[in-house]
Amino acid sequence: MDSTVSTGSAGNTPSAPETPPRLINWDLAATTAAKLTPAGPKMPQAQIRAAVANLRDLSEVSVDHVHRITRLEAARDLRDSQVLIVDRAEWSKANARSFEALLQPALTELARKKPEQVKSAATGLSSSLTGTQMGAILSFLSSKVLGQYDPFCSLLPGGPAGGRLMLVAPNIIAVEQELNVEPADFRLWVCLHEQTHRVQFAAAPWLRDHMMEQIGKLSAGLVAKADTFGERLQQAAKALMSGKDKNDDGAGTGGGKVAIGATGTIMDLFQDPEEKAIFSHITAVMSLLEGHANVVMDEVDASVVPTVKTIRQRFNARAKTRGALENWIRKIMGLDAKARQYTDGAKFVRAVVKQVGMEGFNQVWLRAENLPTEEEIHNADLWISRMDLSRP
Repeated sequence: MDSTVSTGSAGNTPSAPETPPRLINWDLAATTAAKLTPAGPKMPQAQIRAAVANLRDLSEVSVDHVHRITRLEAARDLRDSQVLIVDRAEWSKANARSFEALLQPALTELARKKPEQVKSAATGLSSSLTGTQMGAILSFLSSKVLGQYDPFCSLLPGGPAGGRLMLVAPNIIAVEQELNVEPADFRLWVCLHEQTHRVQFAAAPWLRDHMMEQIGKLSAGLVAKADTFGERLQQAAKALMSGKDKNDDGAGTGGGKVAIGATGTIMDLFQDPEEKAIFSHITAVMSLLEGHANVVMDEVDASVVPTVKTIRQRFNARAKTRGALENWIRKIMGLDAKARQYTDGAKFVRAVVKQVGMEGFNQVWLRAENLPTEEEIHNADLWISRMDLSRP
């Protein structure tokens, strides 16, 4: 979409600031995703309605368990956020709108400071092309995501102040059928993870704006360097295709190494030390959030989720059965990095709780300065020492 300029009257009145170009056609992205994505498992309407009602009930039941395990008082009152049971197309549309709202402030500020660079980026990129590409990405993700807490939907007109939790019913049903597990147990297990994210942002109301600021800096940096973005993207692709991950020395994720999976690809897009530092910080925060949620979902025992051990075992084994094409797509999109965040973050949380208790760990939600660094994610003792915590 071309930028528009509001002109004042001839002579003295200055023109209104330009609206920043829309670098991605998000409406097209949502439409493309809806067209490309299959609807999901075929079931009688009565069963679908029953599953949706069951998910809604279990999402509420899970909050008490999250409160008991995390000891976060924020879990007592989540009225300013909402829970939605959605299908794949609805998930894609919601994410397209949130992405645009998240990136718009950075683009607006960049357009004010460096309008020529934004115009250059818009000229070099076709919003229709990038909209179609983003639609394809959303389509793939919409068939994989079980649930998502979106803190950024509050930026949208009428969006809930506390964010929105979406449970993708077709995907949850598809996986529970694939794994042949007890549906009610699996649904509650998933809800425990996703509701934990909702509670995290309620416990740390500053976290949304902090993440927006960090993501905005990265987004603005990429647009501002549009003249080299294509070259860097090609270099990243070559690194991926050759299998040379700059962060992979064959040692896995141990030894305190900064383990960011497919970021041999992603990191090639961020060349400045400041960009790399921001990306490292975002990686650490995401590892914390995902790991903490995984700890909560695995902390329940058989009295809450009777088949929890079977679910975890089969869910973990499921990743080994992916085909070569899906593995490649997951790698290029950074989903392998996300999977490692679950593991690395969970190790950090368990190590901290073991040494200083849950109350000590919960210091992480008080302020941005308390968030762990990427190095600390792999060495919990460093974070404990920096926070000056001791065993309770």
